[in-house]
This record gives sequence, structure tokens and C-alpha cells, in this order.
Amino acid sequence: MKPIAIASDHGGFAMKEVVKSVLEEANIPYKDYGTGSDESCDYPDYGAPAARAVSDGESARAILCCGSGAGMTIVANKFPGVRAVNCYDEWSTEMSRRHNDANVMALGERSLDVGEAKRLIRLWLDTPFEEGRHARRVSKIAGLEQSHETAI
Repeated sequence: MKPIAIASDHGGFAMKEVVKSVLEEANIPYKDYGTGSDESCDYPDYGAPAARAVSDGESARAILCCGSGAGMTIVANKFPGVRAVNCYDEWSTEMSRRHNDANVMALGERSLDVGEAKRLIRLWLDTPFEEGRHARRVSKIAGLEQSHETAI
């Protein structure tokens, strides 16, 4: 099993520690791309290497944390093959997997409490991609990445 890439900036450091605990409880391997403290830092410095690990196939998935989840989502979606979603409730989390085959989950430490975050992480890890009509749509995203088109 490939390790899940995890990363955070200072605003998501405590949430990344929650992610670690959920992964450890489930015996899921992970690779921590930092940061190692809540000292101020820049989220692209940590989110980009984790997203690159998914893009390059070193990790099948990643979980990225920052204050809102938005910054990490933006950074991660710059990498080919990455489908990052800011997961903020059960519905967005479940649909990100079922319909979009999201391979990167972003979490906002300042918008989720620990109990809700743990539920969302487990839900995201356990929810399968539905395939079918959704696979056709996801494949169109890959086509856009290769052709650099902006419209279908």
C-alpha cells in the first residue's frame, strides 16, 4: 500500500496531527511532508511536495491541512492528475469521492472541530468512486490537463 501524503502549514498543524492519529488507528501508512510546528510558514512550501507525490504516483492520495483548506486545495490542483477538494461537511466529503474520485482531501483547521474532522477523514478514506457516468467526467478532466484546453 502506498503511503498517504500529508502536509500542513502552521494554520493546519494541529489538524495534521489529528489526521496522523486517524491514519495510525486504521494502520494506514503515511508520509509527512511538514510543517513540523505551528510557527508561521507558507502553505505552498508543504502542500506542493505532497500534491506532487500524488501526481507522480508515489502516493495514491493526500490529506492537506491549512486554516481554511482553500489554500491547500488551490496549490494541489496545480498538479496533473490531482483532484483536490476542500471537505467541509459529510456531503461534500462523500460526493468528492463518489462522483469526482478526489485523490486529495483538504481540511480547514479553523472551520472544523476535531470530532467532525475525524468523521470526515474516515468517510473520505472509506467512500469508493462510483465509476459509471462519473468515470467519463473524470476522464475529461485528464484530457483537459493534457491538451491545456479551457473548454470542452
